[in-house]
Amino acid sequence: MRNNTFKRIGLFIRKDDPVLESAVIQVCEFLHSRALQLFCNEPMCFLPGLEVISIAEFPSKCDLTIAIGGDGTMLSASRALAGYDLPIVGINVGRLGFLADVTLNNLQSQLTRILDGHYRHDSRFLLQAHLNNSEQPFSIAMNDVVVHSHQSLHMIEFETHINGRFLNSQRADGLVVATPTGSTAYAMSAGGPILDVDLDAVVLASVCPHTLSNRPLVIAASSTIDITLSEQNITTAMVTCDGRPGHLLEPGDSIRIQRHPNRIDLLHLEDHDHYSILRAKLEWGRKLTC
Repeated sequence: MRNNTFKRIGLFIRKDDPVLESAVIQVCEFLHSRALQLFCNEPMCFLPGLEVISIAEFPSKCDLTIAIGGDGTMLSASRALAGYDLPIVGINVGRLGFLADVTLNNLQSQLTRILDGHYRHDSRFLLQAHLNNSEQPFSIAMNDVVVHSHQSLHMIEFETHINGRFLNSQRADGLVVATPTGSTAYAMSAGGPILDVDLDAVVLASVCPHTLSNRPLVIAASSTIDITLSEQNITTAMVTCDGRPGHLLEPGDSIRIQRHPNRIDLLHLEDHDHYSILRAKLEWGRKLTC
């Protein structure tokens, strides 16, 4: 058990969504019952007394961030708080999540345990993407960086280098570069392996490759990955990070993907079991019937 140091709580939500209204009210009522100071990154029309601050102020004004919504909200919070020593707890509203595992049905008991110091740390790394050798990354991702064809049924042709060494040239609908966190998202749909969240590795999974011998590749997370669009492409491409609106790419453009220098610290219940979540999400525990 750790000392209770969470006195100032930052609530992170992606927008003033009416679907979240009851969830936010429930969370606020519980936190107020513990005499905690609350902040929020978005104004809540149904909670006008809740103090609103920018996400940039969270690290200086909060001891803990609570993301309310689901895994998408957790991804947004993690990207926004990358580089700050501020732990994040996820409250899942809706379907079972891989990241947000505190539920509304068990909110009081589960959140009480975390606030009282009964939790386990889960440190995750992120990726950063640079466009055309720019010094500054244009975006960061907790799940994946994807280079894909844009508004066209044509495949794109591209070359991939790892640590300056040529890997391959291929034609495909795209390429997914995913962290262990993102290995259960788009990369898995593209046929990639599920990586244990404690692995220091990334997976490269092609989307609908033209060559059937193409297979997913797992490499060290410390690797530098360069993806260059062929000059012969007849269509534009796009690079997206965590599925957000991306950047258009022209033939000849290149993307450099590296591990972000900072990590994200998630807090889970002490009995959190990633494998049990995998079983539930992927229905591994269901008995086979004839």
